[in-house]
Amino acid sequence: MTIKDIARESGYAVGTVSRALNNAPGVSAETRQKILEIVNRHNYEPNANAKHLKQQANDGIALIVKGTQNMLFAGILEPLQQIIEESGYVATVYYIDEEANEVAQARRICTERKPHGILFLGSNPEYFTPELEALGIPCLLLTNSAASLRIRNLSSVSVDDMAASDTMIEYLYKKGHRRIGIIGGKPNLSRPSLARLAGCQGAMLRLGLPFDMEKQYAYARFSLSSGYEAMEYLLKHSPDITAVFAMSDLMALGAIRALRDHGLCVPQDISVTGFDGIALGQYSVPRLTTIRQNMGQLAQRSARILLHNIQKPGNARARDRLLRSDRRRKRARTVNERHPGCLLSKERGVL
Repeated sequence: MTIKDIARESGYAVGTVSRALNNAPGVSAETRQKILEIVNRHNYEPNANAKHLKQQANDGIALIVKGTQNMLFAGILEPLQQIIEESGYVATVYYIDEEANEVAQARRICTERKPHGILFLGSNPEYFTPELEALGIPCLLLTNSAASLRIRNLSSVSVDDMAASDTMIEYLYKKGHRRIGIIGGKPNLSRPSLARLAGCQGAMLRLGLPFDMEKQYAYARFSLSSGYEAMEYLLKHSPDITAVFAMSDLMALGAIRALRDHGLCVPQDISVTGFDGIALGQYSVPRLTTIRQNMGQLAQRSARILLHNIQKPGNARARDRLLRSDRRRKRARTVNERHPGCLLSKERGVL
């Protein structure tokens, strides 16, 4: 027995039967009673899975996550999903490769599910063009800035990657390091990597530190194994470095493992610092020096902006906001230090 069979037996349209089964308005008491009698007679039970899929399509917010091993994203996702679902929406997560085209994925999702909004966790702004406006729903970049993209339905929440990286290089300089290696993503594919590299280069230029991009910069994906391989590259091409700044904690932890396998001690032989502030870094030996991103604040800000633009599109307006968050650097041994950081929030209205 299907809903079409009930419609055929009752003599009503499929849409009328559907409204009756879902207690929707527009169905008379007499019609509803007749349909329910047929349902009870045949012991009909609606397809719960199909109903769930329909609910996702009607009440869903799509969360597109680039990469499956990024622990920063995992730390943001949990509170983000909770906030969205407490607001009455279904949060559906889509994982894609960190070098894949997230905008193409968004188009496919909109064709299949028609969500109320889309949040991109990790993104390459080069994929974002004004054509995104054709989706007709609010979108938000999280951990990347949309300030320069000028797309009317695209908001963003991000940290000041350039300033944070500048601070870390200056920190290493004050600790006596003059030859610093960097592990990071491909700047042409990762806007955070590009901004963090620019911050490093600016600090090195200001402080008079040498930097050879070919020898002192090792490309890596945001994973432990890739951080390990990048550290081996630096040891081969820049054996005189005394410190390494990795653009994610996972990269840094992989680098520490590589150094240990080469018989080197951290921080006695080479200092290693990271970026993100994931919990795992505080359980490494020694404790990882890192710049901490406030995951809870990132989740709250991005959810609030996206939900506002979904629920009140007529009241949404473009505005730039500079927020404050902790940027914490934890020395490899014992000392914790706090520094003011910037959480950039870019809000734009909906078409």
